[in-house]
Amino acid sequence: MEPAGFRQAAMRWLDERQQSRVDYSWASSFVYEGNRIPLMDLQRGIRKPANFTSALAIRTTFTAPGAKPPYADSIGEDGLQRYKYRGDNPDHPENRALRRAMHDQAPLIWFVGVESGLYEPIYPVWVVGDEPNQLQFALALYQGQRFWSPSSELDTDTRQYLERLTKQRLHQKVFRSRVMLAYGSRCSVCRLAHDELLDAAHILPDSHPDGLPVVPNGLSLCKIHHAAFDHGILGIRPDYSLHVRDDVLEEIDGWMLKGGIQSVHNTQLSVLPSGRTSRPTPARLEQRYAEFLAG
Repeated sequence: MEPAGFRQAAMRWLDERQQSRVDYSWASSFVYEGNRIPLMDLQRGIRKPANFTSALAIRTTFTAPGAKPPYADSIGEDGLQRYKYRGDNPDHPENRALRRAMHDQAPLIWFVGVESGLYEPIYPVWVVGDEPNQLQFALALYQGQRFWSPSSELDTDTRQYLERLTKQRLHQKVFRSRVMLAYGSRCSVCRLAHDELLDAAHILPDSHPDGLPVVPNGLSLCKIHHAAFDHGILGIRPDYSLHVRDDVLEEIDGWMLKGGIQSVHNTQLSVLPSGRTSRPTPARLEQRYAEFLAG
């Protein structure tokens, strides 16, 4: 029997963690009322502790850039996230455990792989639909999404709203983690290493067909250089060299403008991912730099 208050206590414990990304060893160290109860299952994607009637957590393994994921989890046409069954048997015990979580309206923890062995915990999430013909469940990532049935007929605005919520909760959080890992949590322009002062900047925005939440469409930038990049003050060429807007180069102001902005003109990005497949895509930079010049 699941201990009363267990899920709330587990999520509070996750809230209090010091590291933004966790591994199996850490996630398995949770202790409740004197008993160690791991929150993640290393061998299975769906975690149901012994004596629990419904699933506690789900896991999505990391897929390297360009590789094919083992399960094609995706956003459905209704804007809700899908999570694939374990195998092709809807009656598999792990699938039954997730189905029971749906009936119990039990909140889950989702461990999403951002690097080999490292996970971004996203919680609470809820199972709100079961689609055996597609071998998948529908998930709600926000409280408000729980009240939309996956089978409902939705107008375009509502569907887009639900999809935007899903991307904000899942894609952007995972995108940030992966970008920070790729850049060693340093600003690619100035090397600032304070994680709380860094952003994962999109080269091409979500609205662009190629504006995917993937590391090659990202840059680790401190908040000053992110704002300069987004507002057309700082441009990045496809060869990773930097261009500060001409009128800004001519301004006279304090030390931040001179040292933080003007001094990077015609220099190179100082931090890049070690893996070439994770580096900014030159074609994406070329499109963004053309917009910078036009602006």
